[in-house]
This record gives sequence, C-alpha cells and structure tokens, in this order.
Amino acid sequence: MTPIATDSGLGWRTLELIGRGTTFAFDRPGPSPGAPTVVLLHGLTATGSLNWTPTIAALRSRYRVIALDHRGHGRGIRSEVPFTLEDCADDAVALIDALDVPRAIFVGYSMGGPIAQLVWRRHPDRVAGLVFCATAADFTTTPDHWPLVRALENVRRVTHLVPRSIRLRAARPFVGGLVSDPALRNEVLGAMNSHEERSIHEAERAIRGFRSTDWIGGVGVPVVVVVTARDRLVRPALQRHLAASIPGARTIEINAAHLAAFTRPELTASAVVAACDAIALPTARTPQRRFGERVKRLVQGRGRQPRPRGAFRR
Repeated sequence: MTPIATDSGLGWRTLELIGRGTTFAFDRPGPSPGAPTVVLLHGLTATGSLNWTPTIAALRSRYRVIALDHRGHGRGIRSEVPFTLEDCADDAVALIDALDVPRAIFVGYSMGGPIAQLVWRRHPDRVAGLVFCATAADFTTTPDHWPLVRALENVRRVTHLVPRSIRLRAARPFVGGLVSDPALRNEVLGAMNSHEERSIHEAERAIRGFRSTDWIGGVGVPVVVVVTARDRLVRPALQRHLAASIPGARTIEINAAHLAAFTRPELTASAVVAACDAIALPTARTPQRRFGERVKRLVQGRGRQPRPRGAFRR
C-alpha cells in the first residue's frame, strides 16, 4: 500500500490511509535499517506532536519512531462515522501498513492506552510489545475513576452555546496554570482549536465504556506499565492493576501527575525509552529488582542508557 503524503519538513506529514481517510503522522528512521519501530499513541484532547515531541527526540537515537493524530484530534482523520477506540486501533495498524512496518512496539498514553490494548486484541501479529502510560484496563467501574472526563462534560454543559473563540480565551488561564512554557502553552491552545468537537465528545464516551479486564490477561508480548504515581485523573491503583492483570508485565513509577507528558516531559521521555529498551533489547531483560534499579537511575538522570545490541525479531 503506497501512502499519499505531503511532508512538512519536520517529520510530520499528511498521509492518506486507503479506505480510511487522511491523517497526520510522524515517521523517521532509526539509527540502522534493522532498528525496532515504536508507534506512539496520544491521549484525549492532545495531538501526536503535543503529547510526544520530547519522547520522539529521546527515542530517535535507537528506534524508528512513528506517531499520528487520532481521528477527530488535531489533523487526524475526519469521518462521519462515530468515533470508536477500535477505529483508532485500526488506523494505527493501517498507518504501519502504509509505511511497510511489519511489527512495532505500541506506546499508549492515557486514551492511547485503550487504543494500544485494542491494537493487540485486533492485530496481535503486528505487536512486538506494549507500553502503557497513565492508563488503565477499566474505566467503567465508578465515575471517580475518570474525573477528567466528568470535568470536561461539566464544562461542556455550561459552555456548549458559547462560541469556540470565547471558550479558548477562557481556557487560557486554566492551561497557563498547568503549562508554564509559553510555546507549549500556545501549542496546547492551538490543539484545542483544531479538534473536531463531536469526535472529542464521542471519545470521552468511548473511554468511559472501555473495559479490557476480561481479555487483557491474554497478552503474550512483553509489557511495561509506566505509572504516574501522583495521578488524580487515572488513579495509580488502577494503573498498577493493569500491570498486575498481565502475566510478566513490568512497571516503572514516576513521580508525576496525569499530565506528565506536558509538565515533566523529560521524565516521561526517559521512562518511555527505558520501557521500550526493556522490550526491544535482550540485555535489558533483567530480573525485576535490577530492572527497577536501572530504571530509577535512568529517570533520575544518573544512568547511561546502553546502545542497542540487537532488535526484536520481526
């Protein structure tokens, strides 16, 4: 399948996924032709660039890196079909089809976690490993388990009749309180302006209905769960339960809240690199205690990350 693409010169480009629509994706080769591939799946109301730019920079010295805007988000696919997490999973696989990638490590952040889980369930032969960040296997138990969605719905009830431009001006102080860097703050606001509102609302409902506990234990590829230990939006207990549900899954805990990808990007990037290394590099498959010690050094900036000695089998 040959993608129809327009390159931005920065690694991001528009690609037509045959039969699905046009999306916006990043693709850059790794340090060698045999380098493993990592596919990055962003969270609700984010974009691929917004969620992953520092992580992309950290991964590129050892992996081929692919990312995309999910449908209805940023410059992702626009469709009259209602948003589903299953379609997002199929979009991600259609993207690696278009880029001639047979297998990849899929990394899902927040909403990207359920999408990555569904990639494995629907296309297990395309998955070499899974990394889950700030996410869970069950968002259906109680409303308190997904307070971000409840907050967004409350805002929508009050503001759905207010023009988007006014809502964005009102959102600026809130975003400023979360993101101190002016350039990143403007990117967050720009992303908010680029989303398709109907799809965002449908995505919220899809997350609230997501539950994989009946089948996630069957995952047969290496898994690392990055737990955001100060998360008040997806509780750490739910994140740890996701890891406990998958035989052999490892955990990396970082001292950060749910928006760590934005507020602590270097820490998030270090954790994702360590997680991908644990999956892709045979030398990283150490006992859990030694793995934990190594990860602690890496995420605190005290460890030297080894260069790859081999890639996973394709």
